[in-house]
Amino acid sequence: MAFLLRRCSKLSLRNAFMNTHSDSAARLRILPSTSCMFDEAVEIKLSGLTPQQHVQLQSNLRDDKGVVFKATATYQADEKGEVDVSRHPSLGGTYTGVEPMGLFWSMRPDVPHSKVVKRDASSPVHYHIEASSGGEVLAKETNERHFTCPGVRRAPVREGRIRGTLFTPPGEGPFPAIVDLYTLGGILCEPRAALLASNGFVVLALALYGYQDMPKKVNKIELEYFEEAVIFLQNLPEVKKTGIGIVSISKSGEIALAMASFLPNVKATVCLNGGIANVVFPLHYKDIIFPPLTEHRERITVTKSGILDIRDVLEDPMAKENRASLIPIERASCNFLFVVSEDDRNWNSAYYAEQACNILKEHGKTNCEVVSYPNAGHFLEVPYMPHYPSGVHAAVGQVVAFGGETKVHADAQVDTWRRVQEFFRKHLQCPDGPLKSAL
Repeated sequence: MAFLLRRCSKLSLRNAFMNTHSDSAARLRILPSTSCMFDEAVEIKLSGLTPQQHVQLQSNLRDDKGVVFKATATYQADEKGEVDVSRHPSLGGTYTGVEPMGLFWSMRPDVPHSKVVKRDASSPVHYHIEASSGGEVLAKETNERHFTCPGVRRAPVREGRIRGTLFTPPGEGPFPAIVDLYTLGGILCEPRAALLASNGFVVLALALYGYQDMPKKVNKIELEYFEEAVIFLQNLPEVKKTGIGIVSISKSGEIALAMASFLPNVKATVCLNGGIANVVFPLHYKDIIFPPLTEHRERITVTKSGILDIRDVLEDPMAKENRASLIPIERASCNFLFVVSEDDRNWNSAYYAEQACNILKEHGKTNCEVVSYPNAGHFLEVPYMPHYPSGVHAAVGQVVAFGGETKVHADAQVDTWRRVQEFFRKHLQCPDGPLKSAL
């Protein structure tokens, strides 16, 4: 385990002073290194300017779909001709004020309603940062941000019906294990799974449907598929036999709750802006069927910007007539962490989390924790990932609002990431503590 504590210390030995623009005396530095883990903050410093000179910093990345994301900020050099993004305020751009990581989380796509897509998390994302003044480029640098630390193994999984990607930390283990569930469309969330593996967990990023040779469309979800994934994980020699965790978001939230309710080996469940009742498709487990909540599309409203707001489309899962759709979480013996955003426009996730804890308390259980973020939106991703305030909803087939104020949402993502790791370490028996970076 001592090797694990050196997480990403060998990611790069490249000097942060390299690659400055040869035509200018200005120097752009990314510290402590131009190469780091994706969830780590960096310092951006610019020197060699004229005192009080105005300079624009711009960052950009191109994702796996070819969509370009950009952020800009204007700074004024101090009396030494320097700009330190961690100390000096942005005077304008995609963010203002002192924001050390603003050039990352405030990025906006050149294709509206896009989110950053990273299909293979074993390779890094490159953020290109440029300083200019009066139309002249002064300096450039690239920040290489990794999802996997050295030694993390990535392996596609095709085992029985199971389809996904397995990430294993360096070393022999055994390690605590997590099933990572994303949302509608069957897409995997490799970045989150890879980062969790870099922090000492065996993680299976599991597809729901529509992935590789899986059916592109489904008319029901079978819990037995997810049960197979749990058994697969627990049979791996690298995995501790003390039970597994589940991390979920949005639609996969009720699947995670069903797994916790019916599968005895689930010990810790995280729901990020999830529901407590089945939606969209019927959910089957053996002879039990959970019908989806009824939708009322006449409740859809339109925002000032012309985007659909679907927050109140679903029936109340607590109403007597809807109890057949409600996941029986009172059956579960695991611990729950509900993370909710109060400006979630996908649905009322804060209400769902409140009701989930009420149900558990009514059955004499105290295994529930809720963390709430005012003004954050639906898609809580890994730290510094650009905000995704609106996009095409797989069930609606149109662009909908997901909510959130960009700065507040960015802070919520950082805090959520810390809480999720602490929760799993506490409940999946991780005595060695979090991994540390030497960068």
